[in-house]
Order: sequence, then C-alpha cells, then structure tokens
Amino acid sequence: MNPNLVLDLLLMPTLSEYTNVYDTALIILEQKGFQVWYDKRAQVFCAEKDGWDFMANSPCGLLGVVAIYEHKRPEKYEEYWWRERRAQPLYGHLPDSPRPYTSVMKKSAE
Repeated sequence: MNPNLVLDLLLMPTLSEYTNVYDTALIILEQKGFQVWYDKRAQVFCAEKDGWDFMANSPCGLLGVVAIYEHKRPEKYEEYWWRERRAQPLYGHLPDSPRPYTSVMKKSAE
C-alpha cells in the first residue's frame, strides 16, 4: 500500500467539524423540523422547534446540542434538564488514545 495513503488514513477521520460540513448540519436541522438562523448581533447559530431553542458557535455544535435534546426528550423545561450523571465525569478525564479499531476508510482502501 502507498505509504502516503497510509499516513493520510492515520491523520484524517471519517468526518470532522469543518466549514464544508456546516451546510449539511443546517440542512439536517431543517429536515428535522427546526427553524434555523444566524444571530449576527450575538454571532451564534440558532435553532428552534416547539418552543425549545438552541444556540452554538457553529452549525455542527448546533446539531450537537439538538442531539442532546433529542436524546433526553424532556417533557418540560427544568434547570439542567440536559445533564447526564456518572460517578467519574468524562470531560477532562478522556484517554489519550482510542481502543484499537479499524477505520472504515482503511477497510474501504484494502
């Protein structure tokens, strides 16, 4: 196998947050029934559906916070409705590398 291809496969994930993904994230939100807009004053991306409104610094971040809402499925607003609990928080405690796996990109190149 070409050594440059191997290096590219090691450095390039299947998908990452980048500006060329932003339009896809916004279209997905619209297809899910959200209205989406960009608030120029606050410089944030926004979405709303059924009175539940969300903000983020990027369209991918906006899709991410909407995914939390869809995962939690709150019936009513209450403080910290989005919070997940566990004994040891993940943020700030993630491992430096993943468990071994084979990327789908590598599988398709073989």
